[in-house]
Amino acid sequence: QVQLVESGGGLVQAGGSLRLSCAASGRTFSSYTMGWFRQAPGKEREFVAAISWNGGSTAYADSVKGRFTISRDNAKNTVYLQMNSLTPEDTAVYFCAGRLGVGTRRATNAYDYWGQGTQVTVSS
Repeated sequence: QVQLVESGGGLVQAGGSLRLSCAASGRTFSSYTMGWFRQAPGKEREFVAAISWNGGSTAYADSVKGRFTISRDNAKNTVYLQMNSLTPEDTAVYFCAGRLGVGTRRATNAYDYWGQGTQVTVSS
């Protein structure tokens, strides 16, 4: 069992940056592939980024590639999402998710554990 708690969301102007953190409980965090997803009002939850258990493999949605960076620190049981050059279209609730198994999957149903989410609002 893994519990995930996101932090770092907030209000930022377009062009600004934020870094989200996701702290995980449990001793097996390093075994999990971790992902970030987001959900805007009235829209489905969508994949943002994922990282393999050792950080050796990452994947990004086309909409964030080159602007967002996912990373993890297994010693701290934490995964990060550095978000740069933010636009109003990035406004959403951002969720951290974890899954056992290999592969930086993009489907929401591939993930076993979810955090409660953190709000990111980008003003124009």
